[in-house]
Amino acid sequence: MTEKLYALIGAEIHPVEGKRIKKGILLWQGGKILALGEQGKIDLPAGAEQIEGSGMVVTPGLIDAHTHIGIQEEIYELEGDDLNETGESAVTPEMRAIDGINPYDLAFRDALSGGVTTVMIAPGSANVIGGSVCVLKTLGPDLDKMILDPEAGVKVAFGENPKRVYGEQKKTPASRMGIAALLRQTLINAQDYELKKQKSIEEGDVHERDLGLELLGRLLRREIPLRAHAHRADDLYTAIRIAKEFNLKLILEHGTEAARLIPVLQKENIPVVVGPSFANRAKVEMEQIGWQVVKSLVDAGVLVSLITDHGCTPIQYLTLCAAMAVRHGLTWEQALAAITINPAKILGLSHRLGSLVPGKDADFAVFNGDPFHYNSRCVATYVDGRRVWELGR
Repeated sequence: MTEKLYALIGAEIHPVEGKRIKKGILLWQGGKILALGEQGKIDLPAGAEQIEGSGMVVTPGLIDAHTHIGIQEEIYELEGDDLNETGESAVTPEMRAIDGINPYDLAFRDALSGGVTTVMIAPGSANVIGGSVCVLKTLGPDLDKMILDPEAGVKVAFGENPKRVYGEQKKTPASRMGIAALLRQTLINAQDYELKKQKSIEEGDVHERDLGLELLGRLLRREIPLRAHAHRADDLYTAIRIAKEFNLKLILEHGTEAARLIPVLQKENIPVVVGPSFANRAKVEMEQIGWQVVKSLVDAGVLVSLITDHGCTPIQYLTLCAAMAVRHGLTWEQALAAITINPAKILGLSHRLGSLVPGKDADFAVFNGDPFHYNSRCVATYVDGRRVWELGR
């Protein structure tokens, strides 16, 4: 049976990778984009179901490259908090964010109401190594169908959080030295594990497996990135130093003082996911929080993604984060890229997501005006070509 063909007609379309289409047609079928272009310059196939889009603005589905939705539910305390596995050890690479996610969390509905169609979900930052992160689409509740990448990186944390959690317990790490030492030693243990595993395979011996070290083996082979929680410049430098020592792919998370490292970020081609900028100075390492870092990094050619860090900033307000970045100097186009194609590139999914291009997933958001204007709202959200959110319904 042939999949039904759909056409959104008359809307202003922002493909991101391509020029704005003032009054366009967007065609999709079977969850994939077929074509887009100006009305009158693109053929409208017979039998296509037409959806009126006059007066609307269409963007790719928005992407938040750092959240805790589904794993840290807003209205619960202990019952819905599965963010950190603390107490026994500050090193827990065997933990998987995907195993702690509640797909019925109201935040997934909130995401769709704001046009957010893809999210990265990470463990918290209490531990030096928190576990693996995952990438999901926000249309649930069948978690297996939501998953884009169940093991998309290794979450590590520098700075105040591990110091506070374990220092209060009189355990290591109680200092930044302790954090770095634990991380290094664990990576060395993973190197040794990989060598022993290879030797046992070659010799036909039984090898005792370790779930956490298996994950770190993928990290050492550069199959997945190190995703380093760090705010202060010294912690950012430490993350870079250790990543270079072990030849790891690195993504810097939060990056409050990342502008101080611009020459290094340029030289090493390191992306930064910046945020939550819609937050207060909740701790000392966030003293320099503000929107200026986004402008400085973008001007320097650093690949930047804006994030909500939900639940620090509710995920449906990702467009407001972009609007604030425009207020502080980003162009409109740069801000849109920072919540679409840039996070898609950082997540390794730009072949499927982040722009409206034939062949990519039919994930897009429809707004009743400029998405960054305070008076505009998302009126419809599409995931894999299905309208999964509609204002008022």
